[in-house]
Amino acid sequence: MKTEEKRLLDELYDREQRWDYPDTKVSIKKEVKHPDARLHQIVSFIKSGVRILGYCFLPFELSIAAIILILSEAIGIIEELV
Repeated sequence: MKTEEKRLLDELYDREQRWDYPDTKVSIKKEVKHPDARLHQIVSFIKSGVRILGYCFLPFELSIAAIILILSEAIGIIEELV
Protein backbone atom coordinates (compact mmCIF):
# COMPACT_ATOMS: atom_id res chain seq x y z
CA MET A 1 0.00 0.00 0.00
CA LYS A 2 2.84 2.40 0.84
CA THR A 3 4.48 1.87 -2.54
CA GLU A 4 1.23 2.60 -4.38
CA GLU A 5 0.75 5.77 -2.33
CA LYS A 6 4.33 6.83 -3.02
CA ARG A 7 3.87 6.16 -6.74
CA LEU A 8 0.72 8.29 -6.82
CA LEU A 9 2.43 11.11 -4.95
CA ASP A 10 5.40 10.94 -7.28
CA GLU A 11 3.03 11.14 -10.26
CA LEU A 12 1.22 14.06 -8.70
CA TYR A 13 4.33 16.13 -8.06
CA ASP A 14 6.15 15.29 -11.29
CA ARG A 15 4.72 18.06 -13.48
CA GLU A 16 6.79 17.19 -16.54
CA GLN A 17 5.47 13.65 -16.70
CA ARG A 18 1.91 14.61 -15.81
CA TRP A 19 1.06 15.81 -19.34
CA ASP A 20 3.10 13.22 -21.15
CA TYR A 21 0.20 11.21 -22.56
CA PRO A 22 0.00 10.41 -26.27
CA ASP A 23 -3.67 11.45 -26.56
CA THR A 24 -3.26 14.74 -24.67
CA LYS A 25 -2.16 17.83 -26.53
CA VAL A 26 -1.12 20.68 -24.29
CA SER A 27 0.31 23.87 -25.67
CA ILE A 28 2.47 25.62 -23.15
CA LYS A 29 2.36 29.35 -23.66
CA LYS A 30 5.71 30.94 -23.74
CA GLU A 31 6.30 34.53 -22.82
CA VAL A 32 3.28 36.83 -22.71
CA LYS A 33 3.87 40.37 -23.93
CA HIS A 34 2.17 42.81 -21.59
CA PRO A 35 1.18 46.29 -22.73
CA ASP A 36 3.30 49.24 -21.70
CA ALA A 37 1.35 50.84 -18.85
CA ARG A 38 3.38 54.05 -18.88
CA LEU A 39 2.82 54.65 -22.60
CA HIS A 40 -0.88 53.86 -22.18
CA GLN A 41 -1.09 56.47 -19.41
CA ILE A 42 0.66 59.11 -21.51
CA VAL A 43 -1.64 58.53 -24.50
CA SER A 44 -4.63 58.62 -22.14
CA PHE A 45 -3.56 62.01 -20.76
CA ILE A 46 -3.12 63.35 -24.30
CA LYS A 47 -6.57 62.07 -25.22
CA SER A 48 -8.09 63.73 -22.16
CA GLY A 49 -6.40 67.04 -22.97
CA VAL A 50 -7.64 66.95 -26.56
CA ARG A 51 -11.14 66.07 -25.35
CA ILE A 52 -11.17 68.97 -22.87
CA LEU A 53 -9.99 71.28 -25.65
CA GLY A 54 -12.84 70.05 -27.86
CA TYR A 55 -15.42 70.71 -25.16
CA CYS A 56 -13.99 74.22 -24.66
CA PHE A 57 -14.64 74.96 -28.34
CA LEU A 58 -18.30 73.83 -28.17
CA PRO A 59 -19.84 77.21 -27.27
CA PHE A 60 -17.75 79.09 -29.85
CA GLU A 61 -17.23 76.98 -32.96
CA LEU A 62 -19.23 73.78 -33.29
CA SER A 63 -17.44 72.42 -36.37
CA ILE A 64 -13.96 72.82 -34.86
CA ALA A 65 -15.20 71.27 -31.61
CA ALA A 66 -16.58 68.28 -33.54
CA ILE A 67 -13.29 67.79 -35.39
CA ILE A 68 -11.30 67.96 -32.15
CA LEU A 69 -13.65 65.50 -30.40
CA ILE A 70 -13.42 63.08 -33.34
CA LEU A 71 -9.64 63.41 -33.11
CA SER A 72 -9.81 62.54 -29.41
CA GLU A 73 -11.77 59.39 -30.28
CA ALA A 74 -9.06 58.40 -32.78
CA ILE A 75 -6.48 58.92 -30.03
CA GLY A 76 -8.66 56.69 -27.81
CA ILE A 77 -8.40 53.89 -30.38
CA ILE A 78 -4.62 54.32 -30.45
CA GLU A 79 -4.66 54.26 -26.64
CA GLU A 80 -6.26 50.83 -26.62
CA LEU A 81 -3.68 49.50 -29.08
CA VAL A 82 -0.71 50.63 -26.99
